[in-house]
Amino acid sequence: MIFKRVLYIFLLASLIASACLAYAYFIEPQRLVVNHSQITIKNWNPAFDGLKIVMLGDIHGGSNYVTEEKLRLVVQKVNEQQPDLVVMLGDFVSEVHEDKPVFPVILKMPAETIADNLAGMKAKYGVFAVLGNHDGWYNDDMVASGLTRVGYKVLRHEVAAIEKDGQRLRIFGMIDHLKLNKTWQKTSDDAKAIVENSGSGDLIVLQHSPDLLPIISGDLSISPDLKLMLAAHTHGGQVWMPVFGRPIVPSFFGQKYAYGHIRENNVDLFVTSGVGMSVLPLRFMVPPEIQVLTIKAQ
Repeated sequence: MIFKRVLYIFLLASLIASACLAYAYFIEPQRLVVNHSQITIKNWNPAFDGLKIVMLGDIHGGSNYVTEEKLRLVVQKVNEQQPDLVVMLGDFVSEVHEDKPVFPVILKMPAETIADNLAGMKAKYGVFAVLGNHDGWYNDDMVASGLTRVGYKVLRHEVAAIEKDGQRLRIFGMIDHLKLNKTWQKTSDDAKAIVENSGSGDLIVLQHSPDLLPIISGDLSISPDLKLMLAAHTHGGQVWMPVFGRPIVPSFFGQKYAYGHIRENNVDLFVTSGVGMSVLPLRFMVPPEIQVLTIKAQ
């Protein structure tokens, strides 16, 4: 009797596990949700109160169910939001050997094809992009060239500015965290010099990985005008399970910057879970997302 109960429990657990795995591979990666969030930032310039930012991260063209059709759907849904600003936060490509990149890198979808199918996004103040670690493993210049060709501004450790009613908002697009092979202090000092030469106005930092937040804020702050950092890279863990949470988060800080809104050192950070997949072709309770972030002034 006990043996039969154990067997039934085992069979039920196996069935549930199989169903979850099938869902994580075949169903959830096909989804694309539009999530709306609002954050209130202290001392945010009231000229940009209500700024609507659409965040896209970790496109990984060619990864599980990230087809050309899916990329065109991303463009369609972004435009439906009528954003003020679109930011793309790196990792546009996906290589064949994602778990351990080999060189030369072979892509699952050509960088030119990814750019072509992402063309057509419109925003009041423009579409800005930074690059990620997978882009660098392939070829930063080729990824940037494709995005530039279709009309997007790729920021590579440089500052752009947008204006409204005579007021400026600065956007500092940093190079990927894995390319900053310096001490925290040197990284902060270099970024600070770039920002100091960019004029005035509140500052938003675009960076592929949220792990740079402690390096540009607090005692290492690159500017008193730094209000917001937008990042990706973590994929939200790709898998979230009740009780256990997110088993794998590609961050030196574990779960801390895994997803969503975090406030630290008087700077607001928002991390998107992204569109594509890396290493594991699975998503469970972390569907591909387009994040629409509205900024309110306090």
